[in-house]
Amino acid sequence: MKTLLGYLLGIGLLFLSAATISFGQSQNLTQIIRGRIVDQDTRLPLIGATVVVVESDPLMGQTTDLNGDFRLTGVPVGRTSLIISYIGYESKMISDLVVNSGKEVILNLEMAESTESLDEFVVNALDDQGEALNEMSLVSSRSITMEEMNRLATGFNDPALIAVNYAGVTNSGTGGNDLIIRGNSPKYLQWRLEGMPIKNPNHFTDQVALNGSTSMLNSNLLATSDFHTGAFNPEFGDALSGVYDIRLRSGNNEKHEKILGIGLLGTDLTVEGPMGLGKGASYLANYRYSTASALNQLGLIDVKGDPAFQDATFNLRIPTQKSGLFTLHGLGGYSQFSIKDVQPEDANTPGNSEMKEDVVQDFDKISYMATVGLSHGISLNSKAYLETKLSFTADGSEDDVQEVLENGESRNPYFSKLLRNTYRAKISYHHKLDASNKIQVGSIYTLSDVQNEQFSTVTNENPYQIDFDGQIGSLRSYLSWRHQFNEKLIVVSGLHHTQVFFNQKSALEPRLAASYKMTPKSSLNLAFGMHSTMESINHYFVELENENGQLESPNTDLDLLKANHYVLGLNHFFKSDLVAKVELYYQALSNLPVAKDSSYISTVNDDVAVEYVPLTNAGKGQNYGIELTLQKFFSKDYYFLFNTSIYESNYTALDGVKRNTRFNGNYVINLIGGKEFNGCGKKRNQTLGLNAKVLVSGGRKIIPLLKDENGNALVNPGTDNYYDYSKAYENGIEDIYQITLSASYKWQKVKSTHELLINLENVTNHQGRLTEYYDSSKPNGVGYTTQFGLLPNLMYKIYF
Repeated sequence: MKTLLGYLLGIGLLFLSAATISFGQSQNLTQIIRGRIVDQDTRLPLIGATVVVVESDPLMGQTTDLNGDFRLTGVPVGRTSLIISYIGYESKMISDLVVNSGKEVILNLEMAESTESLDEFVVNALDDQGEALNEMSLVSSRSITMEEMNRLATGFNDPALIAVNYAGVTNSGTGGNDLIIRGNSPKYLQWRLEGMPIKNPNHFTDQVALNGSTSMLNSNLLATSDFHTGAFNPEFGDALSGVYDIRLRSGNNEKHEKILGIGLLGTDLTVEGPMGLGKGASYLANYRYSTASALNQLGLIDVKGDPAFQDATFNLRIPTQKSGLFTLHGLGGYSQFSIKDVQPEDANTPGNSEMKEDVVQDFDKISYMATVGLSHGISLNSKAYLETKLSFTADGSEDDVQEVLENGESRNPYFSKLLRNTYRAKISYHHKLDASNKIQVGSIYTLSDVQNEQFSTVTNENPYQIDFDGQIGSLRSYLSWRHQFNEKLIVVSGLHHTQVFFNQKSALEPRLAASYKMTPKSSLNLAFGMHSTMESINHYFVELENENGQLESPNTDLDLLKANHYVLGLNHFFKSDLVAKVELYYQALSNLPVAKDSSYISTVNDDVAVEYVPLTNAGKGQNYGIELTLQKFFSKDYYFLFNTSIYESNYTALDGVKRNTRFNGNYVINLIGGKEFNGCGKKRNQTLGLNAKVLVSGGRKIIPLLKDENGNALVNPGTDNYYDYSKAYENGIEDIYQITLSASYKWQKVKSTHELLINLENVTNHQGRLTEYYDSSKPNGVGYTTQFGLLPNLMYKIYF
């Protein structure tokens, strides 16, 4: 690791040296910006819309043709901004687009019809930066651009690492990319790809979709996407904490282009170009292979278990003249590791054998996912648009724990295998009654064919097994109505209905949100929504021994978990690129599954090693807090983001005791900033980018070891007594902090762009204590799992 770190520091000095190269004659490199502009609601092309490059001299602009297409040629490389305007529509400003010589910029833009009279029409610039693309989402939502993804996750290309930068979001600190939103478990986040729900798209994920270390999604393929953290609009169901609505960008439909990335942790290739299936058809595809395993074997990184992964993504876009737009997309990934002689800091396996000196434990893991989706959208008339989608997802995981005892005896105390094939069909209808009234109605049917095999004979818990082979079906429907009373007040209302067929559970959920523009720069937002979700399927079908020693399934009749979300927010733009936000929220949780024996156990605290007990929907909980954000969007070559969240997350089981949830960190502070230096190099065709992030947050709550009054471990391995369950989740151990530094150096050639990126995650190698375990060799017999230490990454990219 020291050798690798020294090498990376040398690269860092090279960055700084390159930035000081003397300025010389500028190289006049240019690129094409082109795209299509359509009506937001009907998807019909807007003919004659004007696209102008801001501050261009002479003025550079174009109007759209009969297909809504525009083309700007000779745009200088670097950053540029566009203003798009059309009579009767709200103007848009696309700010600080990155223009590279090695890749054309292709934009698919939507414009909303204006409710203002024509004599009031003005060009309004930048005041919608960060707003969700989904026009039905007014509160606790934001959009994340591809440029933000690449800038804030330098070298890692992971969309989850972007979301954790925003208010109300944190993760466990273990080096994974789990997303804890407003104190909720990561498993209650819904991931979507092209409008369809998918399983958590992470490598090395577990059966309850809590954790993962690397996303299968690669930001090279992503378009601007929406991230929602509460009080969701009526379209979204089966989620309690958040919705991450990922969109894929379109490939270049005129020219073949490639992006090659070679990095310490992975190498990937992205290709795109036109297809011979009619005018405008395009393909986009990416394949990535982890090089971490090879580096681990060379001793350049130190990760136990020899982890390896690979993934692939594609998106085909086929427009037609009369039959609408067809798209076909897919995502797949496979990962595995094998840990020999598991220690508590390596992995969390069921039971306590990893703490016993007379047991050697090995842990093998495999996980995979593959999804493919077909979409069709067509404009029915000047007021309506119909969209249909079909998708198929196959996902699975296999966990196998093997143990060898001191006497040489071998045993297999835990095994889990999940295979799931999920079929989905969705239809949605969008109707624009007029500029002030828009209605959306839709349904999504889901059928999962599940095979779940699991058994455990670990000594500290009752034996259990899962042996389920069957189908689970559900239907979720929604109705949304957006009404703009005037230029100041917008209200979105609607209903979401959930029906689960296998145990006949249902929920009708009203939603209401409003945004009131108090001044041209300030808006007041509020929302209320009822939300529900199923618990992880393994809880429903676990078989436990009853008092007669017979196996039974006590949880098949579990009801839906429910949460009422209340949000009040205030946004104020000091300038067009500087915004402050405050949001207060309260979430009332009910129908939480808790243990029937009145213990502390609730499924809201599920860890990778799940505790299976008979459950009842008698638990309740609450999450509440305040989030403050000050953000300067990228302009004038720099940006910054400061946010803090102060929150509480607790639950009450049958014993009536109010406890913290495991994910209650109480607070989180993020400070992020970056600066670009343009015009570097003798030809002034190079750009240096520097970024830094500081994170400080409260530690997660734990179940502590049994200890005496002096803090010495008071455990009994013979009876398998290690933890003090009477103090479950009362406290954490300590707060955690992390500093991340990253840099990029880009140089433009005539037909290609080259970029070198370096990222030092947790640059100080701070390893805050997260949980504790018994280890007789440690002081007081107490050992600690810690934050993931320094994680360096170096990547070279070429766009050509």
